[in-house]
Amino acid sequence: MKKYFFLFLGLFLLASCSNDDNLIDPGSTPQPEQNPDPDAETVDVTTQNFMWQAMNLWYFWQAESSELGDDKFSSNAEYTEYLEDHPDPESFFYDTLLFGDDRFSFANEDYSELVSSLSGISQSNGLEFGLGLIGDNGDIFGYVQYVWPNSDASTKDIQRGEFFTRVDNVQLTTENYIDLLFGENSTYTLGMATVDNNTIADNGKEVELTKIENQVEDPILIAETLDVNGTKVAYLMYNRFLSSFNEELNQAFLKFKNEGATELVLDMRYNPGGSVNTSRLLASMIYGTNTSDVYIKQRWNDKIQAEFSDEFLTDYFASSTGSSAINSLNLSRVFVIATGDSASASELVMNGLDPYMDVIHIGETTRGKNEFSITLVDDIDNSFIYNSDREGNINAQNGWGLQPLVGRNENANGFYDYTNGLNPDVSLSEDLTNLGVLGDVNEPLLARALQEISGGSAKIDFTVEMPAEHFDSSRLHTPVKDNMYLENPLQLNK
Repeated sequence: MKKYFFLFLGLFLLASCSNDDNLIDPGSTPQPEQNPDPDAETVDVTTQNFMWQAMNLWYFWQAESSELGDDKFSSNAEYTEYLEDHPDPESFFYDTLLFGDDRFSFANEDYSELVSSLSGISQSNGLEFGLGLIGDNGDIFGYVQYVWPNSDASTKDIQRGEFFTRVDNVQLTTENYIDLLFGENSTYTLGMATVDNNTIADNGKEVELTKIENQVEDPILIAETLDVNGTKVAYLMYNRFLSSFNEELNQAFLKFKNEGATELVLDMRYNPGGSVNTSRLLASMIYGTNTSDVYIKQRWNDKIQAEFSDEFLTDYFASSTGSSAINSLNLSRVFVIATGDSASASELVMNGLDPYMDVIHIGETTRGKNEFSITLVDDIDNSFIYNSDREGNINAQNGWGLQPLVGRNENANGFYDYTNGLNPDVSLSEDLTNLGVLGDVNEPLLARALQEISGGSAKIDFTVEMPAEHFDSSRLHTPVKDNMYLENPLQLNK
């Protein structure tokens, strides 16, 4: 009889696992020694112990890591000394445990904040922006990419394409921008700027913005059907894979079907990723609902891989969201706008669809994140897997949560090697001097996609005067960052 473990992410409420189903035998891995002298000075290594144990079990690169080897310690005393030599949990995770090839695993000292962010809940003023360098002196400018509807920013005089250089009258620099823009200040005032002849100068305009608790971004920014020389073209600007909006996404495709759309432009230029299952549903809405066609296959570390059933390791295209039948356009090709801001689940959709249809990629090389993660907390009796029904079982002395990479996805053809990103078929960067209006047929990236669809020979000038090259963005400063995470129950062979 099979037994089951469950990944509990976001707000999912699934049945608890029993302790008998534990993948971990606590006696099979080293344990910190208890100090027999209560008066002796000790280092609390509760968090470090959780981190090592959890990463030793689940981490994708566990076998390659010299720090996480099953035979690294000859005794519990040696293990205890090792943990005590790393008194700072954050440094221990990032500087010691992470493998060199890992660019995306992260930890959060408050697991509840991490869990909330996986459902799109965060503290935000609703302004999304990129950050670029001014010259080589460390000064920074920001430019607005878009504004969340029904947010604080949506009520202020600020819009896509505007620039800023100051926060509370302080010039943004590489040294201060994190504190000024992403620190604990709930309200700040942006000093706006203009660009003329590739020169950025303050213009005297100021905009005060306030971060609101428990804000949820609707990832469907635009869902409209365009008439392009008689062809009905669905345009979807989709900015994060959030399972809490699966039904709204399905309704958007019903709208496209009812409006007679025969082509699709999927705009994921700012989409950093999210739910693997939501990516499967979106791919099904685009390609079709044949549940015998493989969407993706999972590869975990060798220790974990053998524990999973073939059924669990293979994801097929879906015929239902779980609540309603998939509304599919059944297309043979899709035009995808993707840039260096497009990562993880965005790339997964592109790679998962590639064996079945033409995926015409317009924009820039994507970020190159082909691994997925799970949420781990200090609950050893549930193999460290976060379970919203087991909040009372999480070690009250340790609030840390981990979001490590635990596997990679490959498509039906077995392709997964895009750590350097997916290259565009049609190269075109955003132009800071002409960002355009999102969803407008004259916005450069959308216009280029529509030109491909129509085969038009009209001479449109796609010259880029000031490429939108940025080193950081607002979306990478949420707890979930550019994470791609699993939600399905873990189905074991045992």
